[in-house]
Order: sequence, then structure tokens, then C-alpha cells
Amino acid sequence: MIESVLKEKRVFYPNPELSKEARIKSMDEYEKLVEWAKNDFEGFWDHFAKEKIDWIKPYKKVLDDSKAPHYKWFVDGKLNITQHCIDRHLPQKKDKVAILFEDEMGNVEEITYGELYERVNQFANLLKAYGVKKGDRVVLYMSMIPELAIAMLACARIGAIHSVVFAGFSANALRDRIEDANAKLVITCDGGYRKGKVHNIKSVVDEALKEPLDSVEKVLIYDRGIQKFELIDNRDVVINSELKEMEKECEPVILDSEDIAFILYTSGSTGKPKGVQHAVGGYLLWAILTMEWVFDIKDDDMFWCTADIGWITGHTYIVYGPLAVGTTSIMYEGVPVYPDAGRWWKMVEKYKVTKFYTAPTAIRILKKVAPDEPKKYDLSSLRILGTVGEPIDPESWLWYYENVGNKKCSIVDTWWQTETGGHMISPLPGATPMKPGSATKPLPGIFAEVFLEDGSKAGVNEGGFLCITKPWPSMIRDVWGNPQRYKKTYFSFKGNIYLTGDDARVDEDGYIWIMGRADDVINVSGHRLGTMEIESAINKHPNVAESAVVGKHHEIKGEGIFAFIVPREWPENLEEFKNSINEVVTNEIGPIAKPDWIVLTEALPKTRSGKIMRRILRAIAAGEEIKQDISTLENPEIVEKLKEAKPI
Repeated sequence: MIESVLKEKRVFYPNPELSKEARIKSMDEYEKLVEWAKNDFEGFWDHFAKEKIDWIKPYKKVLDDSKAPHYKWFVDGKLNITQHCIDRHLPQKKDKVAILFEDEMGNVEEITYGELYERVNQFANLLKAYGVKKGDRVVLYMSMIPELAIAMLACARIGAIHSVVFAGFSANALRDRIEDANAKLVITCDGGYRKGKVHNIKSVVDEALKEPLDSVEKVLIYDRGIQKFELIDNRDVVINSELKEMEKECEPVILDSEDIAFILYTSGSTGKPKGVQHAVGGYLLWAILTMEWVFDIKDDDMFWCTADIGWITGHTYIVYGPLAVGTTSIMYEGVPVYPDAGRWWKMVEKYKVTKFYTAPTAIRILKKVAPDEPKKYDLSSLRILGTVGEPIDPESWLWYYENVGNKKCSIVDTWWQTETGGHMISPLPGATPMKPGSATKPLPGIFAEVFLEDGSKAGVNEGGFLCITKPWPSMIRDVWGNPQRYKKTYFSFKGNIYLTGDDARVDEDGYIWIMGRADDVINVSGHRLGTMEIESAINKHPNVAESAVVGKHHEIKGEGIFAFIVPREWPENLEEFKNSINEVVTNEIGPIAKPDWIVLTEALPKTRSGKIMRRILRAIAAGEEIKQDISTLENPEIVEKLKEAKPI
């Protein structure tokens, strides 16, 4: 277990004005919900499933755990997620803005719920025209534009399974995901804006499909008119004019609660990325409840989640969650510092944003490059500030609280994962006293505990494995095409409890502090990257014999990538070598996976059975004392050499 070094004692209480109007107004109300879930677990979930979801056909059973850990929720219930996100709002909110889009160039588009209904139906009819039906997989590789959200909803409308791939991933990473999902269609666009430049998106799809895949029948392209692209005969179709000709009505396909809503790929510590499956009913319920509890969403809110839809945060808190509760969801295509570090604060002022949700990485960048910038703007509309993707350090938390929130906003430091579907541990904005750096307590209905390696419960402030001890509706249902991996990855530690893969501790007040990844996954700017994937990419370099990658604290990214590389021949120009490594990694995975530090070495520390001792490498990267006995290594002498080596 890793040792906790954070000794944060400061406590900040919710603004009384916010508490007065909040859904959950006090810790007493929170505790009552927790006790209800504890004493009547199925009754608790039954109540909210009936209250929040308009079932086309009622479910027969709340929870079926007969084949645990393959749990089923709301058994035989029938619904369609798009009816909750669009149709049911039309009588009262037809003219309300559903999606408010802005890009880096200042282009703005407002789409009302009425318009969204028509455009989703048109896109759904287009998919049907290309033979897409319930259960077919559709991969989406697009920039952050409304058509991405519309395409997702169109898939959901007809029961197709979408799999969104982050548009920063390389052609190889994209191909892996298309191939694993056995996708029938790929939907893309010409290009996207980033840092004031147009980056090509369609060409990455072309590279990914240079060698055709049998499953892919067509590539549908939404042409924004910002980037030239090549059309491949008998495969590519520009869909803009076809979309406009489609009927604006499309009957939603009735789905079972346990039908797959989508697949989203997440990195694992070994092997290929895992296709995380989420089910329609449970995922929808938890998206609604977390919007209501964690963001205390109200009818007049302007909600802005700055994530990319290519990640789970964008799925749940840009598309499905905000639309399911009928709020306005802001989408932004671009970076927080273009054209300057006031871009986001200008948008908060312009749109009177009330709930703002971003990553600690972005907060650290803005704090570093322009710490006083927020004071130049009117941010008084803000009520709740959120953080997501990784633990936030206390100093960045305080800057966010004081400079962006003016000491009046609650900060909801949310802990959750691709696999959990929605928030699991988070302050409740009107109730929970906040400790900078702590995700605080599990949400009602979520049961989290910390265990030691021997399976016993960890003591107060004792680091251990964070586990969820009871199932919950929005949990991962399976790994696409690999149920054995599902069990091995998430349920092999202790009975049928969920192993999160994170280390954590619980303090004397019952607050949970996330301490980092327990496995070999590096959390770069909130994006989980598998060490095996990065090493595999590095090892493709012609002058690399072997490599090992670990995470190291990074001031901006949270964690950076530290690579130990054994070259075949010692390079003459180290800077050129580093650049060529970065080029290979960018081509294989994407720029996000480039190493921040590289140490060249003649060998890696290994056990006599050939296992690389990553704990030793982590300690060396961090400049910490090595506590392991190195005398049992096959090559103990290499440790001292690595300690003295300077990174390039």
C-alpha cells in the first residue's frame, strides 16, 4: 500500500443560501438517505426508479443477483433513453435551449429541445437507411460538435450501440476499437478546432481503415467545411444533404432495461483497452440522480461540463445527464487558454453559467498561467463548481474556491470511473462540509470501504484498496466480448465486491481520500492510460530493446509519464532520440501518451524470474527512498545507476 502524505485539516462549509434551496440540505438529511439504503437496499432503488423513470413497461424485479457479479437491474423493464432526454420535455420545454455550442473561433449554435427532437430523428432515420438496427455497433470519431451528441442520441433512439472514440487518439488506437467492437459504421467529420488551428479528423479514420475491416460497411462524414478531405469510393458518404432530407419523426425502439446503451473503451494495465458496457435503465437512473444530488440541478440552470464527449464524463454530464433532467448543456470545442486564459471565464460571464464542471489539470493550468484572470470577469452566476478525473491537490482546490467561486460556491470533488457510469463519492453541495483534496463521502446507495491486501478492513487513515461492497444500477455490466476479463479485473479480490483499482484511506470523520492508482494505470490529466499500451508503443521504435513506464507527480497533469528505456545502441543525439520516441507514441496512441521524462539505461531492475520491479522504478522516478530489498534482484547494481541517471 502507498503511504499517505497529505495531512489536510481545513474544512469549508456550504454557503447557507445554497443549502436553503438545495435538494439535500444537511448532513442529517444525507444520513437518513444512507440509512434508508442500508436498511432497505432494494426498496431504496425501487423508489427512485419509479419516481425518476417513465417506464414503457414496468420492471418485475429491482435486482437480480443470481448470476453475480453479472448483476441485472430493473428486470424486464422497458424504456428508451431518448424519450427521457428529449420527448418528455417537449410539452413544457420545446423552445428551451437543450445544447448551447461554442467553438474556439466564436461560432455559436443554440439547439432547442424541439429542434433536437427533429435532428435526432433525422439522424436516426439516416442510420436506418444505411441498415443500422438494434444491437449494431457504431463507432463515432468526431470533434466536440453538436452532431456528435446528436449521433449518439440517434443510435440510442433505434437501439444501436454507440462507441465514441476520443478524437485525440491515433489511427492505431481507433482501429483497435473499431475492430474490437466489430463496428458496422464509422461516423466522423472533416476536422476540428484546437489552439486556433484546424486539425484533421477524417484522415485519421482513413489511416485506421487503410487496410479494410470486414465489419465496416460505410464511413459517414459530417462536413463542417473547415478541412479538405479525400472520399474513398464505395465506402465514404458525406451526409449533410441526406440528413436534411430525412423525416423528422422516428419512433423510438423499445429497449429492455438491461440492453446495452453503449460501449466505451478504457485503458487497462495489461493488454488491449477494455470495452466497458453500460445498460440502458440503470445508467439513466444514476445519471438523473447524480445531476439532481451532486449538481443540485434546477430548471433555470446553465450547466457547463468542459470534458470531451470521448470520455465517460462527457457521456454522462454533457449528453445523457443534463438532457434527461431538461437543463441547458453547454458544449465547447477548444482549449481553456485560447486565445487567452480568460476564455472560459468570459463564457461563464456571457452565458451566466451556474454549474461548472472541469478537471484539476485545467484548474492547475489556469492557476499557473493566469492566477488573477478570473477577477476580471463577473462570475457571480456560479453556484456549484465541480472537479473530475483525478484527485485535486488542496492548493488548486483553494484557488478554485477563492478565485473562481469567490468563497461562495460549493466544490464537488467527484470520484468515479468509466465503469461506474456516474459519481460514486462526492460532497453534496448543500450539505457536506468540504475538505480540500478529499472526495468526502459515498453518495446515498453507494457503499464504499477500504481493505488491506489480506482482505481485512483498513484502519483509520490506513491506505488500502478502495472497493464498492454492494452493486449499484449504473455499474459496468461486462467487458465487451470478454466476460472472463470482467470478473478477473473487477471481482477477483474479495467475493462479489467491486475492486476499483484505486488506493484510498478513510479519515477519522469517515471522509475518503483517493491516493492514486493501485494498478499500472497512469492518470494523465484525468485520462487513464495503460502502461502496457505505452510500453508497447515505445518498443516499436527501432532503437528500443525494452522499456518500462511509471507515473510521476506532474504539476499540471496530476501524473506524468516517466519512461525507462533500454536502447539497442546508445543514441548520439539524446534530444533527437526523445523526439523520435514521442513521434512513435503519438502515432500509436496519441499525443496524450508522450513521455514527460525519459531515462536511458543499460538494463531494468528485474527479479530472477524476469519480472520488472516497477515499485523500484516508481520510487526512483519520484526521488524517494527505496524500501524494497534489492539484494534479491537479478541485477541489483542497476538500481544505483538509475538513481544517478538524469532524465532527458
